[in-house]
Amino acid sequence: MAAPPPRALAAEPRRAPLSVGLAPPRHGARSAASRSRQEIVYSRGRLVSTNFNSRSSACPPCRCTQVAFADTKISYQPDADKHAGVLAYELVQGKLVQWNSFMDKSIPDPPTAVLLHGILGSGKNWGSFAKRLAQEFPMWQFLLVDLRCHGDSASIKKRGPHTVASTALDVLKLIGQLRLSPRVLVGHSFGGKVALSMVEQAAKPLPRPVRVWVLDATPGKVRAGLDGEDHPAELIEFLRRMPRQVNSKQEVVDALVKAKFSLDVARWVATNLRRSSPVGLRSSSSFSWIFDLNGISEMYKSYEDTNLWGIVDDVPRGVHINFLKAERSLHRWALEDLQRIHTAEELAADEAGGVEMHLLEDAGHWVHADNPDGLFRILSSTFRVETSIRGVQD
Repeated sequence: MAAPPPRALAAEPRRAPLSVGLAPPRHGARSAASRSRQEIVYSRGRLVSTNFNSRSSACPPCRCTQVAFADTKISYQPDADKHAGVLAYELVQGKLVQWNSFMDKSIPDPPTAVLLHGILGSGKNWGSFAKRLAQEFPMWQFLLVDLRCHGDSASIKKRGPHTVASTALDVLKLIGQLRLSPRVLVGHSFGGKVALSMVEQAAKPLPRPVRVWVLDATPGKVRAGLDGEDHPAELIEFLRRMPRQVNSKQEVVDALVKAKFSLDVARWVATNLRRSSPVGLRSSSSFSWIFDLNGISEMYKSYEDTNLWGIVDDVPRGVHINFLKAERSLHRWALEDLQRIHTAEELAADEAGGVEMHLLEDAGHWVHADNPDGLFRILSSTFRVETSIRGVQD
C-alpha cells in the first residue's frame, strides 16, 4: 500500500514519451530571482530548488511574474482551469541543477529520478526524502508525482478504467509534457508496479539505461496481511463508507482505531483530509478527503490483479530492476516470489539487463518512514553509480 541522458526512454508512438530532453512545462516558466532557495508553484506542479542563479521571467499564457526570495515560499497559483495538466507534481532540484537548462539546450539536462507513492498516499510522502537526496546529489532533480485519484491530482478528472496500466500511462504523459529524461524510477508498493508498467509500455529497445526500484512490492500476486495487520482493501472500503466531510481529523483517527486499524495508519490516513470551509470560520470548519476513494478502490483491485512478472523474467536491454524487501513485511513475500526474482537475476545478467534483490532491515512496509537512513544508504548506490558513469556534464 501506501521512488538516462536526453531521449533516454521513449514510449511507443501512440503513448507519451518517458523521455525527451528537459524543457519547461507549457504552463510554467523559469525561476525568478533567488538568494539561497527558490520555489515556484505551477498550477499543477511545484518546483523546489537550491540554485544561486538570478533570473526573472513571466508565466505564459497568463504572463504572471513570479519572484522568489530567500526562504520564501511562493504561494501564487494561476487559474488551474487554464493550465490543467496531466498530474500534479513537485520537482525538487539540487543546488547544482542549472536553471537555464530549461531554455538553453547547450547545457546538458540534469539527471532525473521519478518517485512514486503507494495507494492512499501522495507525492508529499517522498518530500523529506527527496530533499535529502537533492542535498547529497546536488546535480540531480527528483519528480514527486501525485498519482491519479490521489492528492492534488484527484481534482484532475481522469477517464477509467483506473488501473496500474492507466496510472503508468499518466506518468509517461507527464514526463513527456515536462520533456524530462528519467534515469531512475522509484516506486513504493502500488507505485512499484506502476514503475514496472511504465517500462513495459515503453518502446523497446531502450536507447539509454534506466534503473527501476520496486520497494516492498512483488510483480504479481498481492498477499493480504496477517491477523492483526492492516488490510488495504478493507481500509479503502471503510473510508468509502465514512461521511465525505468530517468535523475533525481526530474523528477519523478515532473511527479507524475503533474499527481495529492501527493508530499509525489511522494518523497517516488523516493527513489526507483538507479543511473544506473558510479558514476564518473555525467554529464551523469541516474536513474532506483530498482523494477520490471510488477511483482508488478500482486502482487497488487492479494492483491485486496485475501481473508484471513478464517484464522481470525478460528484462529489456538497458533496464536494471531492483527489488527491495522490508524485513518485517514478510506477509507480502512468498518463497516462490524470492526464488523467481533470484532466477531472474541470473538470466538478466546473461542478457545485459539487470535484476537485483535487496533487504531493508528494521523496517515494515512503510520503508521510507520506518528506516529512512537504511533506505537512503541502499538507494544512494544508484545515484553514485549513475553520477560516476556520466559525470557532471553527462
